Amino acid sequence: MSSEPAIALSGLGKAYPVYSQPHHRLLQMFSRDPRRWYREFHALRGVDLVVARGETLGVVGRNGSGKSTLLQLICGTLAPTSGTVRVNGRIAALLELGAGFNPEFSGRENVFLNGSILGLTRAQVEARFDAIAAFADIGEFIDQPVKTYSSGMYVRLAFAVAINVDPDILVIDEALSVGDEGFQRKCFARIEAIREAGATVLFVSHSAGTVIDLCDRAILLDQGELIANGTPKRVVAQYQKMLHAPAERMEDIRRSILGELDPDSSSHGTADTAVEQPGSSLATQPEAYWEEGLVAPGAIHYEDRGADIHDPHLQTLDGRRVNVLVAGEPYLYAYRLTLRQAFAGVRCGMMIRTVTGIDLGGCVTPLEDVPVLVEAGQQLEVRFRFRCLLAAGTYFLNAGVKARISEGEEIVNRWVDIGMFRVMQSPRSPATGLVDFEVAPRVRVVD
Repeated sequence: MSSEPAIALSGLGKAYPVYSQPHHRLLQMFSRDPRRWYREFHALRGVDLVVARGETLGVVGRNGSGKSTLLQLICGTLAPTSGTVRVNGRIAALLELGAGFNPEFSGRENVFLNGSILGLTRAQVEARFDAIAAFADIGEFIDQPVKTYSSGMYVRLAFAVAINVDPDILVIDEALSVGDEGFQRKCFARIEAIREAGATVLFVSHSAGTVIDLCDRAILLDQGELIANGTPKRVVAQYQKMLHAPAERMEDIRRSILGELDPDSSSHGTADTAVEQPGSSLATQPEAYWEEGLVAPGAIHYEDRGADIHDPHLQTLDGRRVNVLVAGEPYLYAYRLTLRQAFAGVRCGMMIRTVTGIDLGGCVTPLEDVPVLVEAGQQLEVRFRFRCLLAAGTYFLNAGVKARISEGEEIVNRWVDIGMFRVMQSPRSPATGLVDFEVAPRVRVVD
């Protein structure tokens, strides 16, 4: 069983009858040749695909390419017209907002309903209900009818149920595009935990950066056909090539992708960054500021082994606390460290991460910056000065402490995603991607 793939598709196709006139449906029923009254639209045709256990597969393609149809066939909510689908394991799927929810039921009732659909007993749902409610974080709305929910509340609750059924296969169709950055970060952290537990993940997204960051492999669908299958960077580059091609060149590009045999090592995907930032200013001298409510949800705490991290925050060089930063300006990331027992070789660290969990950069203090032996009860003030060279977007902060224990260096406390901040959009900056390298472009006319 363990050697079997999680998903195996062979010659998979899905066709729909399309009628030019409504009454042709009736004429078809009495006709000796029913096919004369409709033409077939092939949403998917001839797809062969094997997904290994524990693999994360990205699915990309233009609107109408067959992505959602493929996922629905895998999940069993659609029956194939041709070919076979073989799935090994329990599937949890987020195909549409609120799919499987009864709008008249409360959120609590829908948790039990959705849990039973996903194969859990009532006792199992009861045991996991508190974790589901905490992850969804919709407060008293958990006991209100879901027809009163916003689209964001729908997806929060749906995702909370899906990731708490311990799926063997998790299927996500653009659901993470809904919700704020904090919730998205919490979702990506949970997806990473599910992956590490050995689950298979199918992920549909229009975000090139997310597919490259999250997936082991990617496929490209177009006009219902699987036309590319390979590394995420290569497939995303092919997808973007089609996405931005003029109409008259589209078919030639499609044929070249279908016939391509050698990987294009020069292809690079582009990382998506958020550009709509509250507080963005067209003023000549924007200033960093503090935004209430910009708090990181779902921080992950490692085991505490005798050190406490207090009050992690960002501040300007003159001591003003901020969490919305101006690109290019210097800032301090600070926290206090209290040691409840004596430690030797104490080193403090920080890291800045993306919404999808990619480590962008950080620092660990050199040993010579801390006394050889720090006594129990002593408190250290830790500061990291850095220049904000990030493009506009939302980012997360880690904080950690290491010390010498026995013969080696070990973590004595660590917080992941303990802080959250935004970088303002700068109308004057030509930078793209995640990091602003302060590139100075120059264009001139030459003979």
